[in-house]
Amino acid sequence: MKLSYEVVLVFLVLCICIAESVDPLGDSCNKESEISKGSKISANIDSLLPELALKTPPTGFATGFSGKGEDRVYGLAQCRGDVSTEDCSSCVQDAAKQIKQRCPNEADARIWYDYCFLRYNNKSSFIGQVNTSPGILYANVQDVNDPESFKKVLGALMDQIRGEAVEPKNEGLGKGQTQISTFQTLYALVQCTRDLAHIDCAQCLAIALENFDNFCNNKKGCRVLYSSCYVRYELYPFFFPLASDNSTVSDHYLINVVKP
Repeated sequence: MKLSYEVVLVFLVLCICIAESVDPLGDSCNKESEISKGSKISANIDSLLPELALKTPPTGFATGFSGKGEDRVYGLAQCRGDVSTEDCSSCVQDAAKQIKQRCPNEADARIWYDYCFLRYNNKSSFIGQVNTSPGILYANVQDVNDPESFKKVLGALMDQIRGEAVEPKNEGLGKGQTQISTFQTLYALVQCTRDLAHIDCAQCLAIALENFDNFCNNKKGCRVLYSSCYVRYELYPFFFPLASDNSTVSDHYLINVVKP
């Protein structure tokens, strides 16, 4: 798959905290879906967002729609499968507020946080469809010490948790850890949105993992954020119940913005 990228160097600071940061990891506002502020579509978005914020936390996932005919807007929200109901609620509420501030005049928008994802679109129902563009890629600028050994360990761990993610009982979530050396552990998590069939989840994760061999090759950490799936690995615990998310002020990441 050929991807076009905008590459920028950013400084990513992750605090050691329980609550999700108010700052999103990224957003996408489709400029080809511009709408006027007083339109029916805009009103339907305003109606849909609080519904998603209310419906998502109890199960960690929700879909919905608002309006009729060509003005109907479809929405989806999902929290990372290992976070608490309280953190899920806080994240989705932030997402519902921020997405309208960042994409005030677009009918097709999405926003990514570490703990949740939210999107809406008025063209047609996207529920159940694999979507890997646009997307956002994070890669630690630092390389691992032993690339060949690291790649084998990472590949084995990813195969394991990908298998977990497509099992119905796991609802699209797979996570795990493995020892690289006596003093170093690799942590990884993958997740698909729960509207996807298992075969579509596997397809999305396969596309996401292709980035490990190019943009994230031999890096100490990587995140791939698509609308249908999410993959991440780090050399520190970032998921619950092990989470410390102990990135320091010396951690720098590259970001790739994957355009449609």
